[in-house]
Amino acid sequence: MQTLHVDVGHSRYPIAIGSGLMGNRELLDKYIRGRDLLIVTNTVVARLYLAKLTESLAPRRMAECILPDGEQHKTLQTAGWVFDALVGKKMNRDATVLALGGGVVGDIAGFAAACYQRGIGYVQVPTTLLAQVDSSVGGKTGVNHAGGKNLIGAFYQPLCVIADTDTLVTLPDRELRAGLAEVIKYGCVWDPLLFEWLDKNMAKLLARDVDALTYAIGRSCEIKATVVAKDEREQHLRAILNFGHTFGHAIEAATGYETYLHGEAVGLGMLIATDMSRRLGLIDGAVKDRVRDILARAGLPTEPPRVGAAQVLELMHMDKKVLAGAVRLVLLEKLGRAIVTGDYSRSELDATLKEYFA
Repeated sequence: MQTLHVDVGHSRYPIAIGSGLMGNRELLDKYIRGRDLLIVTNTVVARLYLAKLTESLAPRRMAECILPDGEQHKTLQTAGWVFDALVGKKMNRDATVLALGGGVVGDIAGFAAACYQRGIGYVQVPTTLLAQVDSSVGGKTGVNHAGGKNLIGAFYQPLCVIADTDTLVTLPDRELRAGLAEVIKYGCVWDPLLFEWLDKNMAKLLARDVDALTYAIGRSCEIKATVVAKDEREQHLRAILNFGHTFGHAIEAATGYETYLHGEAVGLGMLIATDMSRRLGLIDGAVKDRVRDILARAGLPTEPPRVGAAQVLELMHMDKKVLAGAVRLVLLEKLGRAIVTGDYSRSELDATLKEYFA
């Protein structure tokens, strides 16, 4: 087992990564304290892992809230079902919410924990690659709105993250590929050596080589923990981790959160952001080609939906990085270095959107 830590000053918590962690009673008892526990999961994950986890957590007083699966259910209404479960089981401020599932479950459960009785503890047990490398770490919680992605939420750090790599055995291939998009993101914005490693080991990752996946998860979490420690509330540095997300979130919203998995949309967004960087002269065409190639070899889509440039631009204006009406973009200066800027040619943005979405 590998253990990392996230330290944001007011909160310090562990990330445990390894095989068989959901059956490790000693680990669960160490990090999940308290008598009352609400396990939030979805219909797919519940069938696979809920019984195993509850057995390992006994004899706590436990209740379950099983949500429908899919990004389209990441709404205030669904979060309301978690509140209903907490109230219905008469849970108090010493209760703990445990998120068992992917990014959607983790975001909803964390948001409910942040709000219920003005804040109770919660634990992340991510079961998808995307959640293990990104969404479970750093304390971003929230739900979507028809007008944009993650517009309603809170920064609220978990008590711990327990990433059991055994769950990746049952992960559908499409979900695995979507998770790789976030790992590629870390290589693009922070660690060029990770990008090179991914370039050489993509086949192993797609074949679910345990050592390769464990390394990818661990290195991604190290980077995320480092960035979050410097900028918990995304005032400056942490915004670089949104590389591809401004375009990607617009793609998700424009297609009703039903066509693309989050990682697929982010992969498309990274491709578009890389091309925008090339248009502005920040990088050359060779870097753009390398990013496109690695996304393609990861099995991610490289052709965005033709939903209309005007609609995409309108949705981008609801992005959380917008300041004074200007859409700030995360762009590449080179592999391993990103910037967040609103200082770019509007005509180049219009040309980019027209090429990819018209």
